[in-house]
Amino acid sequence: MSASLDIDTPHGPARAELHEVAKPKGAIILGHGAGGGVEAPDLVAATAAANDAGFTVALALQPYRVAGKRSQPVAAKLDEAWTAIVERLREERFAGLPLISGGRSAGARVACRTAGAVGAEAVLCLAFPLHPPGKPERSRVDELEAVEVPVLVVQGESDPFGMPPEGASREVVRVRGNHGLKADLDAVSSAVGEWLPTVVG
Repeated sequence: MSASLDIDTPHGPARAELHEVAKPKGAIILGHGAGGGVEAPDLVAATAAANDAGFTVALALQPYRVAGKRSQPVAAKLDEAWTAIVERLREERFAGLPLISGGRSAGARVACRTAGAVGAEAVLCLAFPLHPPGKPERSRVDELEAVEVPVLVVQGESDPFGMPPEGASREVVRVRGNHGLKADLDAVSSAVGEWLPTVVG
């Protein structure tokens, strides 16, 4: 079952699209890419896989997208808004549930940067933008390395934003396709569905 929830943040109202299951094992909150929304195919596929695995999912729309803007604000504002979204959902909808934070592309970066602050037990990254296209010297691997809980990265084999490395508690699943992760949505679903039970029993 799905519902929509408006959430106040320091940078304007955000919106969460809730996909709830009965007796959830945990809760997952996923953010969108820089100019996109929560209807992105990989987010939809991940949501379905998570629901099938017994997890309630919230797809969160940042305030700038709710306001109809495509250009995202600076990282600090994204992170502050995300933290407010997660805190509200934990208080009102997900109290007592293990929390997984995540998102696609820019949303994955936000989830990594805020994982400690929001108390996430794991982080799900879809199409993590390791570096700007053609500029591997501007790596953002430090954002991944800073996460102290288990991480799953699902990455297109031909993603121009690069291929993140695996780490001690970071699994990287390569799937067919590029940054949009549209070429093999079944593989995206399988990766998410197989990983979730390993981080939340």
